[in-house]
Amino acid sequence: MSIESNLKKEGIEVIEKIDTLKVNSMAMSISKKICNTFPEYCFNQNELFIQLSRLNMYKAKIPDGMAEANYFYKNSSIYFNEHIDDNDLEEFAIHECIHYIQEVKDKKNYLIRMGLCDYTEFKIYGLGLNEAAVQLIASKINGIPKEYVKYFGISFETISPSYYPLECCLVNQLAYLVGENILFESTIKSNDNFKNTLSSLITPKTFMAVQNAIDDILFAEENIIKLNNKIAEIEDGNRKVDGMLKKIEELKNEITLTFMRTQNLIISSYFNNAFNNISNLEELENYRKKLYTFKDYLGFAEGYTFFSDYYVNKMDELENKYNALENGIEEIPTALKVISKKESKIIAFFKALKKLVFGSSLNKETIDNK
Repeated sequence: MSIESNLKKEGIEVIEKIDTLKVNSMAMSISKKICNTFPEYCFNQNELFIQLSRLNMYKAKIPDGMAEANYFYKNSSIYFNEHIDDNDLEEFAIHECIHYIQEVKDKKNYLIRMGLCDYTEFKIYGLGLNEAAVQLIASKINGIPKEYVKYFGISFETISPSYYPLECCLVNQLAYLVGENILFESTIKSNDNFKNTLSSLITPKTFMAVQNAIDDILFAEENIIKLNNKIAEIEDGNRKVDGMLKKIEELKNEITLTFMRTQNLIISSYFNNAFNNISNLEELENYRKKLYTFKDYLGFAEGYTFFSDYYVNKMDELENKYNALENGIEEIPTALKVISKKESKIIAFFKALKKLVFGSSLNKETIDNK
C-alpha cells in the first residue's frame, strides 16, 4: 500500500510541507532537550540533531479525535493537525520524534520493533504500552506538571492529562515498581530490559496479561473515536445512531473494568511475590514503604476498595512476618536496633494505619474535588 493510500485510510489529507528552516529549528531544540533530560543515555546531540533534521514534516487535515501529530515510519514523516499553532508544533513533535528514534527496521525497510512494541507478521504486541511510555517520556521532556483528571469514572494524578491518560497511569505504576530508568531506557533503545525485569517480578504470564489489557484499552478508545466520527456524519433521527451510542457506552464500561482489573492484577502479582521474598527486617520495612506509596499511583473509581483491603491484610501479614524474623535472628542489624522488643515502631505504625484505613488519603471525594 502506498503512502498516499495509508494516509487516506487514516483520513489524513496533506495541506503543505513545513519548511526546512522550521524543521531544523525544531530538530535542534528537541535534540538538546532529549540530551538534557536523559544524560544517562549518552546521546550525541549533534548526531541526534542530524537524525531528526532528516524528518519530513507536514501540516494536514486530521479527523477529530485522532492524535494531533502522527509519525509514519514508511516515509519517516510527521503529520501535524492544521489547527496547531506554529509555536506549539515542537511540543507535539517530541512524541513523534521519539518514535523515529526508537524504530527498528529489517533490511527490506519493514518495521519489526518500535520501543516496547513488537511488530510480528500476524499481530502487533505492546502498542498501548509503548505509546504510554513514549508519552510519559515526552511529558517529562516538556516539563508537564501533575494534574488530577477523571476519565470513564476513574480519578487519578498524571503528567499526561490529555494523551493516553489511562494507559499512562497503568504504565506509570509499572515504572514505579521496576524503576523509571529501566522503562525509559527500553522504550528509547528498543530492548527487552524492562520486559524481562518486570516479568521476573510479576511472572511472564502476568506481564503478557497486563500488556494485552493496555492494548485493549487503547483499541477501545480508538473505536469510541471512530463511532463518534460516524455519528457526526449521520443525520439526526437515524436509528443507527442509537445503536452506536449503546456501543459507545459498552466500550466505556469495558475500559473502566479493564483498567481496574489490570490495576488490581499489578498490585497483587507484584506485592504477593515481593512479600514471599522478604528475608530480613530491612527488606520488610522497604516493602511496607513501597506498598504504602503505591497509593499515589492509583486510579480510583466509585466504590473501589481493593487496594485499601489489600493493604490492611498485608499489614497483618507483615506484623506476623516481623515477629518471625525478629525471633529467628540472633542479632538485629545495627541499623534496626532502634526497634523496641516490646513493641516495634513499625508494628505501632501498622496498627495506627489499620485503624485509619488510610483515612482521607484514599478518600475518593477528596481526590475528585482536587
